[in-house]
Amino acid sequence: MAATLRESIRIGCGAGFWGDSPEGPRQLVRQGDIDYLVLDYLAEITMSLLARMKAKNPAFGYATDFVSLVMKPLAREIAEKRIRVVTNAGGVNPEACRDALLAAFREVGVELKVAIVTGDDLSGEAERLRTQGITEMFSGAPFPERTASINAYLGAFPIAAALAAGADIVVTGRCVDSAVVLGPLIHEFGWAPEDYDKLSAGSLAGHILECGAQATGGIVTDWREVAGDWADMGFPFADCRADGSFEIGKPEGTGGRVAPSTIAEQVVYEVGDPAAYMLPDVTCDWSQVRLEAAGLDRVRVSGARGRAPSSSYKVSATYADGYRCAATMMIVGDDAPERAQAVAKAILARCGRLIREAGFPDFAEASVETLGAEASYGAQSRARATREVVLKIGVRHPSKEALQIFAREIYPAATAMAQSLTGFAGGRPEPQPVIRLFSFPIDKAELQPTVSLGETRLPVPAHIPAAATSAPSPASANSDAPEAPTGETVSVPLVALAFGRSGDKGDIANIGVIARDAAFLPWLRRALTPEAVGQHFAHYVQGKVERFDWPGLRGFNLVMHRALGGGGIASLRHDPQGKAMAQVLMSLPVPVPAAWLAPDGPLPGFTTTDDA
Repeated sequence: MAATLRESIRIGCGAGFWGDSPEGPRQLVRQGDIDYLVLDYLAEITMSLLARMKAKNPAFGYATDFVSLVMKPLAREIAEKRIRVVTNAGGVNPEACRDALLAAFREVGVELKVAIVTGDDLSGEAERLRTQGITEMFSGAPFPERTASINAYLGAFPIAAALAAGADIVVTGRCVDSAVVLGPLIHEFGWAPEDYDKLSAGSLAGHILECGAQATGGIVTDWREVAGDWADMGFPFADCRADGSFEIGKPEGTGGRVAPSTIAEQVVYEVGDPAAYMLPDVTCDWSQVRLEAAGLDRVRVSGARGRAPSSSYKVSATYADGYRCAATMMIVGDDAPERAQAVAKAILARCGRLIREAGFPDFAEASVETLGAEASYGAQSRARATREVVLKIGVRHPSKEALQIFAREIYPAATAMAQSLTGFAGGRPEPQPVIRLFSFPIDKAELQPTVSLGETRLPVPAHIPAAATSAPSPASANSDAPEAPTGETVSVPLVALAFGRSGDKGDIANIGVIARDAAFLPWLRRALTPEAVGQHFAHYVQGKVERFDWPGLRGFNLVMHRALGGGGIASLRHDPQGKAMAQVLMSLPVPVPAAWLAPDGPLPGFTTTDDA
C-alpha cells in the first residue's frame, strides 16, 4: 500500500500491441502530463512466437521494441518527470527484459529501479498437467502432446506490490491486459482485495485504455468524424480517483476523438457477458456502465460493479498443429469472381493430386476467398459482377514438404489458367507453422506469483475469496423480442440505427451493437435475434450465437462460437480475428416504421434496403 494516498492519478497507455507506434509513449511522456505510462504488448499467439525466440536464443523472448524504441530514447525524460512504467513486455522472459533495460539505462546514464513479476509461466509443468486429464475449456479437446507455451493470466496485485517495493518500472509476463492499469490504482489508492466495485471500475479503465488509439477514435463505425486526424492520432489517458470514478481523455493538440460513442465501442470490444466479465481479481458487471461527455475530448465513465472472482486463473497454452500456406493473385475482367473460383478449384485439384502422388494425404483444410467480391458477406454479397478481384487460397497440412509442393505449383497458373491472372508479388509463399490456442482453468493455489526487485524476492499469494464466483451472469440474457410491429414498415441497414465493434477471443467472435437512440432499441431487439445473426453469418459461424443485453450502453453483445475458423494464426481466413464482422453486420436489414423516413422523422430521407 502507498504511504501517502493521492486523490487522483493520470495513467496513459502508449501501446496496444507489439508493433504499435513508438509515437504513443513519446506523445504521452512529452504532452500527456501522466503519472504512469502503461504498455500492452501481448496477445495469445504472441506468447508462442516469443517462446520460439527464447528457444533459439535465451536472451530473447520479450517485446524488444519496449527496450529499444520506447525506454532507451525516453528514459531520461521518464526519470526527470518521475513517471512510473508498467508493462507486460516481459513475455516469456521477464528476466531478460529486465537485464536489457538495465543495460540500456547504463548506456544513457539513468538510474531506474526495475521489478519483474513472474509465476505465470507453466511451461515446465506440461507433463503434470497432461496427466491430470485437463481438457480445453471451450471445445473439450484433450491436452496437446507438445506445447509451445503455457501461461496463466495473473492479476494486478503483484504489480501493486512491485510498485510498493519502490519499482520505477514493472515488467510482467502474462497478466490480464487491464492489470497494467489496475495495479497502479491498487497501489496509489490502497484498494483491498474485497473492494470489488473499485476493482471492477479500475479494470474497466484498463480495458478502455489497453488498445491504445482504439479508445480515441481508432477503428470506429462513424469513421468520417475522425478520418482527418488519422495521421496524428492521440493516445488515451484516464484520470482516476480513489472512489473508482474516472474520465478518459487524450493530450491536447492531438488527433482523434474522445466521445461517448468512441468509448462505448471500446467498452464492448472482446467482451462476452457484460454482467460477468471474469478477471483474476474481480468478476466485473459492466452491464450498467454509463458514459457522458465531460468536456471537449473528455468522457466520464461510471456504473461499474463487481463481485468476488473465481478461485481459478485462466491459462492459455499454445501448440503447433501442422503448417499453413497462403497465396494471393489478382484477376481482372468480366466474370472475374467466377473465373477466380474456377482457378481456385483447379489449383487445389492439381496440388491435391501432386501431393497424393508424393505420398502425402490430402490437405487437412482449404480456404478460398474472393476478395473484392465481398467474400466476407457470404450470401449477402452484392458484388458478384465486379470486374477485379484478389483470389486468396489458404491450405493447411501436417507436412511442411506437402505445402512446399503447393507453394511451387501456385504460379504456373499464370500461364495455364485464366487470362489476366497477375499480382504474384514477393515470390513463392512460405509454409508457416499453425499455432493453436488451448485454454483451461487452474486453481490459484497452485501458482505463486513473485515480485523480484534487485536481490529482493516477494511472494504475492492470490486472493481466494470464501465465496468465489463460478456461476454465469446473474443478468438476464436473450430477452424476449417485442410484439410484431403494426403499420407500414420499411427496412434500413443496421448502421442507420446503431454502431458497433467486433473482436475475438480464440475461435469466439463478439459484436457489440449500440443504439444511436433509445427509441431504436425495441426494433433492434426484434431484428438482432441469435437466429437472425447466425443466419447473416452462416458462411462463418459453426457454433451457437448468444445475445446479452447491455442496458447501460443501450445495446447488446452478440457472442458467436466457432466463428473464426480456429482464430489467430490457426485460421486460414483473411480476417482471422473478426475485425470486419461488425461492418458485415451493419448491412443487416432492420424493419422500422415507414414514418421514420419522413422529413420530421428520426431517419429523414434515409435510403432503405428494400430497393438495394
